[in-house]
Amino acid sequence: MNELYEQSETGCCPRFNPEPWDEKEVAFQDKLFVKDHVRSLMHIPLNFGKVMVRNMEKIKRAEALVPVPVMLSDERSLWGADIYIAVAKDVPGAETVRITGNFLTKVFEGSYKNIRKWVQEMKAHVQSKKKQMKKLYFFYTTCPKCAEYYGKNYTVLLAEV
Repeated sequence: MNELYEQSETGCCPRFNPEPWDEKEVAFQDKLFVKDHVRSLMHIPLNFGKVMVRNMEKIKRAEALVPVPVMLSDERSLWGADIYIAVAKDVPGAETVRITGNFLTKVFEGSYKNIRKWVQEMKAHVQSKKKQMKKLYFFYTTCPKCAEYYGKNYTVLLAEV
């Protein structure tokens, strides 16, 4: 298993450092991800935990954990989202995809009920940089149990520009 996860205070999600992600421009060049789908009801995930456990088991078995965990969500509709878990190599039995693009990032902290407000702030941030947003991803930095333990619930919005 990845040393970062084993040495985290929770034994699960490492503590998130927002500084490298807040108001930055990030470039992905063929960044490898395991892709899966989560069913939702009005953007509320119904099987997120099950999907994550299934994929993390495959990723760990393949020894494909990355040093800095990144998990993106593409909230495609009210009824489901595609999730992308960064991996170090192809994972047998999982769909792997590569993402290339330039992204403006902004870190938010708080309850998920604020997502609409965060999306509006992100749109304004992109416009302030004189850019056009092509796609928006959500990077949920820790699971709910770890967010509660750490006392911070960070979400990074990545706007592809």
